Parts: sequence; C-alpha cells; structure tokens
Amino acid sequence: MITHFQYNSLYSNKQMPGWRISFYFKKKKLSGIYHPDGKIEWTSEPPLQEDEELLIKQIHELMLFHVYDQ
Repeated sequence: MITHFQYNSLYSNKQMPGWRISFYFKKKKLSGIYHPDGKIEWTSEPPLQEDEELLIKQIHELMLFHVYDQ
C-alpha cells in the first residue's frame, strides 16, 4: 500500500504535464518522474520487480484522481 503520496509539477508553468512523485511503500521512500504518457522514471532506487506492476497501477489511479479529474 502506498502512503504519504505527494506530487509536484516539473515546470513553473503548471499547465505543462509532468510531475515529480514521492511516496512510501513497504517502509521505503520511492520517488520518480511521472510523464504525461504514464511512464514512470524512477529517481530513487526502483521498487522490486515483483512490486512494480502493482505500484504503477496504484500511481496511475492516484494521478487520475488528483491531477486529471480536477
């Protein structure tokens, strides 16, 4: 389960897509860049391969809720 999810725009012009994301998963802080096409570029150590698919799905849902459904 993702906790303490945060996102910030990559650009001063907040209308441009691209966000820095950070959160905790299994007591480990993870961070990355969420690109407009949904691709995640990890800026921290990437999650374990067996967790990555689940995390990406949860991040997409959070971004849809917080960014795209406003």
